[in-house]
Amino acid sequence: MNSSDSSSQHSGNRLAELSTAGLDQIVAQKRILITVGAGGVGKTTTAAAIGLLGARQGRRTLTMTIDPARRLATSLGLQDGLDNVPRQMPAQKAQQAGISAELFSAMMLDPKRTFDELIEREAPSAEGVTRVMANKLYREISTRLAGGQEYAAMEKLHELATSDAYDLLILDTPPTANAIDFFDAPQKMINAIDSPTVQLFLDTYNTGGRFSLGLLGGPARLIFRRIARFVGGGFLDDVAVFFAEIQAMLAGFRERATRVAELLTQDDVGVIIVTSPQQRAIDEAVQLHQRLLESRLRSLAVVVNRVHGCSELTVADHAALSSSSAPTAEQLEHALTAVPTDQRPTIAAGLLAAHEKLCQLSANDQRRIDELRQRCGHEIVYVRVPFFKEDIFDVSGLMQAVQYLSGSAQALR
Repeated sequence: MNSSDSSSQHSGNRLAELSTAGLDQIVAQKRILITVGAGGVGKTTTAAAIGLLGARQGRRTLTMTIDPARRLATSLGLQDGLDNVPRQMPAQKAQQAGISAELFSAMMLDPKRTFDELIEREAPSAEGVTRVMANKLYREISTRLAGGQEYAAMEKLHELATSDAYDLLILDTPPTANAIDFFDAPQKMINAIDSPTVQLFLDTYNTGGRFSLGLLGGPARLIFRRIARFVGGGFLDDVAVFFAEIQAMLAGFRERATRVAELLTQDDVGVIIVTSPQQRAIDEAVQLHQRLLESRLRSLAVVVNRVHGCSELTVADHAALSSSSAPTAEQLEHALTAVPTDQRPTIAAGLLAAHEKLCQLSANDQRRIDELRQRCGHEIVYVRVPFFKEDIFDVSGLMQAVQYLSGSAQALR
């Protein structure tokens, strides 16, 4: 009993200690915030709540997600779903959130449409746009290219950041395994454009009007002859035609990718890691934090979702719950007075056992959060969001999360 009291008291104090920590200052000062984290930790919901927090500060905010799930659209009252065009929050839902509708918008990335817009912007003529988009290889690249989704997201982020439409942009990325790919995508695009392979295709096409093995040197001819056995010579010719079509755009692509890469190094860009108190999620959050440091990107905050809270019970409360007399603990008295007297001891014992289990879960969560702080450092803002009774699926649920993200909630219940 005493050890349970002690862990409960320690947990309650720690919850109160960190309940005042919030993202208000970060959201107020940054222009771009990128949420990253493992799957299933509430990252998309957190991104939406951060967006609402920014809107409540009076900032014109856009949350962009790549998650095709309808959770974000549904929770914001956007029943028709999201696409590559920002959609304002419906006026009635915005009023419920305490903001003006024009202050908050959301969208879901469409990589194919983003690449199309890039071609339309960089192509020297309308005819060139038509030829590139008709090319079979372009259709594959714009929809299935490894890393294409990541670059498309960064390209769209740059486009939005260079406009005056929004004061705050929130990018919700896929799970941790792909998060760093987003930050590396611009440089990978530059490397691909400048690669010897691209230059080889351009040289052979510009010389002979098509891809020709005969124009290659010995080692390259041998390699591409073997490739041709699997994909066919016609496919290699399609590749050459594609690079020839976009040749005039390559310089623009390189310059654009360079600007996108530079965007991530600006002072008004930050990363927020979203996790849960589960050990696997904590480990992934730490690994992600380290990889961000290696990429010269600093984590600004860690949001720990679904944290168990445990209110304190005094020794007198335990005695009341354990006795056969009528309970005196204020938080249980109302519930137990409606129960027949002979059943009260059994019910009280069950409530006590449930409370002890909850306190143990809370203590375990606290232990892992302490571990997270030790491994990631104390210069990061750590924010807890409790384990809510129901999943967040509407504006009222998002506003509960906003209270904890902002630090305005007094304590975890």
